[in-house]
Amino acid sequence: MAELAVEIVSEEKAIWSGSASAVSARTINGEIGILPGHTPMLAVLGDGEVVVRTTDGGTVTAQAQGGFFSVDHDRVVIAASAAQLGGAAA
Repeated sequence: MAELAVEIVSEEKAIWSGSASAVSARTINGEIGILPGHTPMLAVLGDGEVVVRTTDGGTVTAQAQGGFFSVDHDRVVIAASAAQLGGAAA
C-alpha cells in the first residue's frame, strides 16, 4: 500500500513526523485532503486543525497557525508559524 511521509514543524521545533495514509488541513483557500499519489502542490496554510491518519490506523491531530503546506512525491511538509499536537497552537 502506498503511504505518505509526513512532517509537521513549527518555527520553534519539529512537532511530528511519520507515515500516513491521508492528511487533511486548512489552507487559506479552504480544507484540503491529501492521499498517496497526490499532484505536487504548495499552499498557504490557514489557522486550524491538521489531521493525519497514520498507517497503523491511528490519528494524529495538531493545531497550526500560518505557514506553508507542500506535497511532492508522497512527501507532505507542514511548516507552520506555530503548531502544537492536540490543543491550541503555541
